[in-house]
Amino acid sequence: MDKTDRLSSNAIAGIKWLLDLQNRDGGIPTFCQGWGMLPFDKSSTDLTAHAIRAFQAWRGKLKDDALQRKMEYAMKKMFAFLERSQQEDGSWLPLWFGNQSMPDDANPFYGTAKVLLAFVESDRESPAVHNGLNFLVRTQNPDGSWGNSVEETAVVVETLAQYKRAADASPPVQEPVTHAYHRGLHWLLEAVESDRFQEASPIGLYFAKLWYYEDLYPIIFTVSALRQAQEGV
Repeated sequence: MDKTDRLSSNAIAGIKWLLDLQNRDGGIPTFCQGWGMLPFDKSSTDLTAHAIRAFQAWRGKLKDDALQRKMEYAMKKMFAFLERSQQEDGSWLPLWFGNQSMPDDANPFYGTAKVLLAFVESDRESPAVHNGLNFLVRTQNPDGSWGNSVEETAVVVETLAQYKRAADASPPVQEPVTHAYHRGLHWLLEAVESDRFQEASPIGLYFAKLWYYEDLYPIIFTVSALRQAQEGV
């Protein structure tokens, strides 16, 4: 088996595992299917968005037509779950990334950015996308950042950069979104120049109040955001 066949075989195994993991509500849990009684078996918006992006990476590349159809059907259910899970203010709340300064330790900035990224990369239009973008525009800090960390600002900037590039190829980008993106990017560039981008903020499993610092997250998230910004220039 050559490298290409091996890669395809491994990807198919991963896709099948995710398909088997999907809950009845269309969302993706952490480790196992469940009834939503425990955090680990409850469908979560951030993990569902990650799974959509994984499926999108292999869309149209599978030789197994039956598996391709199953994947497409699963993605429709995932998007439906995300649309139902959107909060009234337009945000999405993740399971695996908290903010100690927010009500219930939730992190709507991370959650909204990750879900919108799944919509953008799949070229899926929905009122939920505009509601999510409006939420990010409304909640941007006066200094151009989001939340209280490099990590949150970086994931939002990355999402807005991809949205801006996709929108530039079709309809004009909404002016408030473009303005928010440039302000966020400017803040992030200043964070790099001042070395603030190396300062990790407490994140973690907010449902269990288990907080920790991940030193690589602010660096990785910043590099990913700046890469998307550079590709959009």
